[in-house]
Amino acid sequence: MPIVNRVADLHADIVAWRRDLHAHPELLYDVTRTAGMVAEKLREFGCDEVVTGIGRTGVVGVIKGRKGTSDKAIGLRADMDALPIEEANDLPYKSTVPGKMHACGHDGHTAMLLGAARYLAETRSFAGSAVVIFQPAEEGGGGGKAMVEDGMLDRFGIGEVYGMHNYPGMPVGQFGIRPGPMMAAADYITIEIEGVGGHAARPHLTVDPVLVAAQIIVGIQSIVSRNVDPLKSAVVSIPVVRAGNADNVIPQTVQLKGTVRSLSEEVRKLLETRLRQVVEGTAAAHGAKAKFTYRRNYPVLVNHARQTEFAASVAGEVVGAAQVDSELPPMMGAEDFSFMLNERPGAFIWVGNGDSAGLHHPSYNFNDEAIPYGTSYWVKLVETALAP
Repeated sequence: MPIVNRVADLHADIVAWRRDLHAHPELLYDVTRTAGMVAEKLREFGCDEVVTGIGRTGVVGVIKGRKGTSDKAIGLRADMDALPIEEANDLPYKSTVPGKMHACGHDGHTAMLLGAARYLAETRSFAGSAVVIFQPAEEGGGGGKAMVEDGMLDRFGIGEVYGMHNYPGMPVGQFGIRPGPMMAAADYITIEIEGVGGHAARPHLTVDPVLVAAQIIVGIQSIVSRNVDPLKSAVVSIPVVRAGNADNVIPQTVQLKGTVRSLSEEVRKLLETRLRQVVEGTAAAHGAKAKFTYRRNYPVLVNHARQTEFAASVAGEVVGAAQVDSELPPMMGAEDFSFMLNERPGAFIWVGNGDSAGLHHPSYNFNDEAIPYGTSYWVKLVETALAP
């Protein structure tokens, strides 16, 4: 089954919605305009129920099928928030908000799901309920968790939940998915090192926290290379080093901040334990003190086997089985759709965005040619999963 004809007819409208969203980016939970537009559209489409304020600023629409009676409900999720990045594109619809842009394609995700909602509300060729979920604060704010904790899944009787994200570098008209771990847990560390400051020409009278920091940065890489099973994945990166301000003063303190990524709970626990040991032990060996803080954030995104197979088959109906990579390698980026998958079976799929700049790049732009594929996927997923 190729692209749904009615979806192709709606392409121009969906593109217009997407470009309007792109021009008016909003961050984290402050998505008032975006959520308002989404809710207004869902009401215009004739959704049976439209609820705002879930997970602070999330929006949920319920569309009931007319092909028999069923209590089954599936959730389809799109994220709405942008990023604190200055856009580098020169587009007619470029960001009108300084320092903010849709650099991850959430404008496209929202528009595609709106397009699917319009089609499903028109046709209702299914039994049960399609629940369209528009989530705030995916970019580090844990909006998916907030919506789950607000009782969304139970409130709307959602039995399965599905997500989708664009994939730069994957050709338009292709999909990628895999069962099991697909995206990494994203945790964050802060290391506060205290030594003894002093004159840089008399280092023997100090305990140099910069030297200690350097040893820690090098030392913690041995955790990945020597403690983690080489057939498993882990990343420890320290992008932030804050030290002194003068070239002739050894500072009293140094702060390090970084991220820790893993694809299993076993490795996640190992990393947390060994990082603490290496940080505190290295500092002590140099006569310094270290305060280590480990903050767990997004968990591993784990696709459920049956729902992944189903999602791949639906994508194959849209683009042909040969255009679906059902064993796409996992990646170390993170996604808070993982909170929903921890509560309900479901699957997260990638849709090709073509030869574009990478996600979170100031020159990134969602490819409007991907819209018919993503929207058709949502439509076929509902009509197949909720077939009478």
